[in-house]
Amino acid sequence: MKRLFVLTCAVVFAFVFIGTAAADKKIAFKKGDEVYVCGCEGCPCLTMSKKAGKCGCGKDLVKTTIDKVVKGKAYVTVEGKTMIFKTSGKYVCSCGSGCSCGAISQKPEGTCACGKPLKSAKSVK
Repeated sequence: MKRLFVLTCAVVFAFVFIGTAAADKKIAFKKGDEVYVCGCEGCPCLTMSKKAGKCGCGKDLVKTTIDKVVKGKAYVTVEGKTMIFKTSGKYVCSCGSGCSCGAISQKPEGTCACGKPLKSAKSVK
């Protein structure tokens, strides 16, 4: 009985620890956040970052503010036009948990604001 209790505690601890570690990798975007986005109309990368950087197409990211976040999509205004970005990317900054650039993209091209390459979000989990 004692072994079962210890084993259960260890499993619960492992799940809590893994869940906390995974939560550190997620980037939270909310209304009013200042972000940098790919301003290229029709660009498939949909890059969004919390710090200035470059889009996968080589152009500078455009500074803007999130107007609203609905169902995993952030709405921003760039040059008078509303653009919609997913709040989770297929690719993320490869800097690690201490990084604050918060870069996400739907395409692997480009680098995050700190100059590191983007990596698959699946490898972060």
